Amino acid sequence: MKRTKVVDALKSTDYGKEIVVKGWARSHRSSKAVDFIALNDGSTIKNLQVVVDPSAVDAEELKSITTGACIGVEGTLVESQGKGQTVEVQAKKIVIYGLCPNDYPMQKKGQSFEYMRQFAHMRLRTNTFGAVFRIRHNMAIAIHKYFHDHGFYYFNTPLITASDAEGAGEMFQVTTLDLDRVAKEGQVDYSKDFFGKKTNLTVSGQLEGELGATALGAIYTFGPTFRAENSNTPRHLAEFWMIEPEIAFMDKDELMDLEEDFIKYCVQWALDNCMDDLEFLNKMIDKTLLDTLHSVVKESFVRLPYTEGIKILEQAVKDGHKFENPVTGWGMDLNSEHERYLVEQHFKKPVIMTDYPSEIKAFYMKKNPDGKTMQGTDVLFPRIGEIIGGSVREESYEKLLDEIEKRHMKESTYSWYLDTRKYGSCPHAGFGLGFERLILFVTGMQNIRDVIPFPRTPKNAEF
Repeated sequence: MKRTKVVDALKSTDYGKEIVVKGWARSHRSSKAVDFIALNDGSTIKNLQVVVDPSAVDAEELKSITTGACIGVEGTLVESQGKGQTVEVQAKKIVIYGLCPNDYPMQKKGQSFEYMRQFAHMRLRTNTFGAVFRIRHNMAIAIHKYFHDHGFYYFNTPLITASDAEGAGEMFQVTTLDLDRVAKEGQVDYSKDFFGKKTNLTVSGQLEGELGATALGAIYTFGPTFRAENSNTPRHLAEFWMIEPEIAFMDKDELMDLEEDFIKYCVQWALDNCMDDLEFLNKMIDKTLLDTLHSVVKESFVRLPYTEGIKILEQAVKDGHKFENPVTGWGMDLNSEHERYLVEQHFKKPVIMTDYPSEIKAFYMKKNPDGKTMQGTDVLFPRIGEIIGGSVREESYEKLLDEIEKRHMKESTYSWYLDTRKYGSCPHAGFGLGFERLILFVTGMQNIRDVIPFPRTPKNAEF
């Protein structure tokens, strides 16, 4: 008999039908008259109740089914007499695929997220992480659908690169050289390395994405990126996923329109397709989650010049607000707490901050006529801070080359990138969205390590 998924069994009204369900026991309650097993196969946050007559099955086998055990159940789908579910299965036959000893780390009791991170390979089976990763899947579907429906082309950029898109230098090196020998010899001869030059894991697919935009008009990337930043905050990972659209002939206002429309679409998709999981997370993780998601979709984003934002923060300090990181005035780089103050306390809605000082942003961003600020468009969200970083890109060969030289970057490393400005340059813009930050916002989780299956952080590369 073909297996029925739990999500489909729970929706069925075909009472009296014989079905087979398979999954993992979330709980097992026993009595002399009847046993109840809560079965889940990962297809939904909800469990299917299996009702077992102890006299109809092997007593020892039934007793051995503990939390985490994997079983198959053949039985009759019936209307439930209890609260909390509409259907249940009256078991006729139980097959045990894998027992679960008492030292199973994900027992049915309150576990801290810190504890569960030690068992990232096991935490996936819990209700919370099942909900998070079903939502993560849905967000990936929403992203591809949005861009496909809006005429963008999915574009694959390299993971191994010789350039640093952000100019920060915090990159993981890729090499086949014998590091012990290199350490003894002192000097590194990269001509003997696999690629014949120093290469790293990418921090962004943007620069290559711009090449795609000049050929296809509008592209987006969606793939892993890597930052060798020694940061142990709840908002940083060493390996994470990025979505980076690049669009030819787009100006700053159009870019802000795209950023707002895109992220609202993703949040609405979650509300339309993940409500069971969202309701669970709203109950267990963040009781304001659903209200926050609805408000983001409903509200128009504030469009705030950086200079005005600094004035608001300075006034907040004068009015007695305490920031951990001082507000030092125009030219400062904002911390997450500053961004969240603007979003959560001052405006009480998402903010798109524009026109940052050029010195605190990347070399490829187009400057405004004042020569001091650039056409950046960063989206700031409640609980997260910056969730999107975007800008109009500098299309002038001379201006881009001048910026590279001012920042003491190697022109030869970016010669191919400069070619896009030398041969048929066009106005263009784009942004980057950290996928895990989107999942963090949509799920209400508090730590970015809990929205990716196997987090990579300083001193941690398990599993």
